[in-house]
Amino acid sequence: MGQREDMLDVIRRAYAARGAGDVKGLVAAFHPEGSFSLVGDKSALHLTGSFQGQATLLAAFGQFIDNFDFQKREILAELVDGDRVAVHSRMVIRFNPSGKVFSTEILDLFRFQDGKIVELTEFADTALVKAIIS
Repeated sequence: MGQREDMLDVIRRAYAARGAGDVKGLVAAFHPEGSFSLVGDKSALHLTGSFQGQATLLAAFGQFIDNFDFQKREILAELVDGDRVAVHSRMVIRFNPSGKVFSTEILDLFRFQDGKIVELTEFADTALVKAIIS
């Protein structure tokens, strides 16, 4: 298996863990110094921001999993260039506190180091998320 397939396999396993609500399985895909950033205006949506290190990722992803159930993910495109991967997905998500279900598209930009995710930057429709949780 080549580097491209190895990186995509790590991502698919991380996505499967996220879909199953397995926070430890999700964080296991990350490098010990790994980071996750949800891009958006923090003053408009408190969920945006950056989280680094496995303990911080466990707490942050635990909160995301508690609140947002990823019910379905359809991968629309995967692009690999060196140690970077871009994945465009269409999602069906349930906001657990209200039970509201919504569809959206997400773009994830990954960077790898030592076979693990060292950086994940996620672009989502934060205005939609704000409307759902309000």
